Amino acid sequence: MNLKLALAMAAVLGTTLIGSQSMAAVSPEEAAKLKTELTPFGAEKAGNQDGSIPAWTGGYTTPLPGFKNGGRRPDPFASEKPLFSISAQNVDQYADQLSEGVKALIKKYPDSYRVDVYPTHRTAAAPQWVYDNTFKNATRAHINGNTLEGAYGGIPFPIPKTGAEVMWNHLLHWRGTSFHVDVRGMQGTGDGKHVPTVFSSSDFQMPYYFEDGSPETFKGAFWLIRMMNYGPPIRAGEAIVGRETLNPDNSQTWVYLTGQRRVRKLPNACCDTPSAASAGVAMFDQTNVFNGRLDRFEWKILGKKEMIIPYNTNRSLQRSLKDVLLPHHLNPDDVRWEKHRVWVVEATVAPGVRHQSPKRRYYVDEDTWVATLADHWDANGQLWQMGFSMPIVMPDLPATAPPMVFGFYDLLSGAWYYDSILNDAREQYKIMPRYDDTVFTPEAMAGEGVR
Repeated sequence: MNLKLALAMAAVLGTTLIGSQSMAAVSPEEAAKLKTELTPFGAEKAGNQDGSIPAWTGGYTTPLPGFKNGGRRPDPFASEKPLFSISAQNVDQYADQLSEGVKALIKKYPDSYRVDVYPTHRTAAAPQWVYDNTFKNATRAHINGNTLEGAYGGIPFPIPKTGAEVMWNHLLHWRGTSFHVDVRGMQGTGDGKHVPTVFSSSDFQMPYYFEDGSPETFKGAFWLIRMMNYGPPIRAGEAIVGRETLNPDNSQTWVYLTGQRRVRKLPNACCDTPSAASAGVAMFDQTNVFNGRLDRFEWKILGKKEMIIPYNTNRSLQRSLKDVLLPHHLNPDDVRWEKHRVWVVEATVAPGVRHQSPKRRYYVDEDTWVATLADHWDANGQLWQMGFSMPIVMPDLPATAPPMVFGFYDLLSGAWYYDSILNDAREQYKIMPRYDDTVFTPEAMAGEGVR
């Protein structure tokens, strides 16, 4: 009995903590399921019992008529009508399929906020070489202390065993290799005003997904970013360059400050440090719902369940910004929700570490590995914020992923934040040729400083 108890405790700890030990990949026999009962990314290929979630049949790869690179990707499901709506009147009926934050938002704004639920489409897709790398990663990727090792060019853990592995899948979800976004950020105040925080021309690159690379040649910088601000006026001329790595101790970020006319390295561009792009409203690790170091938390898989999440939200980028932004939240007419299976992962702040939100819960789509929703609790144990992202169908890649569109609602103060508002942008999510690595350096940013 003591041996059984010890083994059980070891198993629980193994699924809960990052720890300093190496986490092993799955066996070849288990990885073989990626070619049979699981999708190439590790989701259950079959639909659910009542048919509300269909089987995955390859994703959505049909070209969108009229689309030109950099423009608005049309809504392939524009003719569909909601199956039903969830409001304050019937929210309890669907409580088990909604995150705590969504339920709280419905109850906070009973006269204006609702969730329109549409037919589910499993649109997730990727190039074959990404699937091939994902299959290889299943038996070679592992976490060694704080560092991801052995993974390249695909989802690192398509058959995850721990919460940390699920979150690495989110950090490295497929969204293309090189792209340009005309980023715009907006703060919503508690009294219903909209305050612009940033307008920037932004370039992104994921060397982790260079098709001609390998784990042996990859140098570890998986996410490169350069943002050059052109507004609002008080922010014009500022800039930021960042390089995130599989070993978070090697990640670096620099900013160009117009008042000082010099580039400075940020000492802690991570975790609950206020983000400059949001004018300090959001934390760095709220970018894309979650971004940053995993070692600030202990991670636990609570299970996989069917939930209603934002999905295939191309319609949200079609109308003008003035129609999409209501005083306290996005216009429900413009947000598409669907039922999908998600991994539910809970994060609690690690011993000896401080964080503004010591407890969080993430809802990660099994098909794309995108964290579509998050719940944040504050130090007093109150449900504080609801994070969200807006995955869209991009068959030109192909992919289903948020085009850097994410945000959060403060459930206590009524403030909110919405980033990469692409509705009136000059260019949305534009696929680019591979950038030269020097583009993402402080020297290149300094050379463009004009104010």
